[in-house]
Amino acid sequence: MRMSLPDSVLNPPPARPDITRMVCRGAARHLRERGYAIVKEMTFANGRRGDIVALSPTGELWVVEVKSGIADYRVDGKWPDYRDYCDGFLFAVAPEFPREILPDDVGLIVADAYGGELLREPPRHPLSAARRKMLTIALARLASVRLAQIEDPEGDA
Repeated sequence: MRMSLPDSVLNPPPARPDITRMVCRGAARHLRERGYAIVKEMTFANGRRGDIVALSPTGELWVVEVKSGIADYRVDGKWPDYRDYCDGFLFAVAPEFPREILPDDVGLIVADAYGGELLREPPRHPLSAARRKMLTIALARLASVRLAQIEDPEGDA
């Protein structure tokens, strides 16, 4: 007699870090397809770290906060702090995430490991020229340092 196992045992759902990684990858792919240059995990002057920071071809900056599930969203009250560092703030979530719990005054990307779709444009709140310049330089420097570390891991990047 052969014992059959439930599908949930044979194919368990992805763990939270895996969901975060997949949504981040898909959202980043979508933004690059739209012409944005992106960096992941960029720290701002207030100590907050954006999951994805995206620079548009016109110089607009978006911050994308990736949420892996309801618990991740509910315990994280720091996302309003990102608004001072972007022209538009968005959440990126998996397709099965209950989108109705997200606020209406932010942008929304739904993504999986292979791509994403912008379901709601973020409301715009333009940065000052000085802050835009500072953030654009910081993004460029971070991207450059990371590239140098890939090209020469033993070097002083």
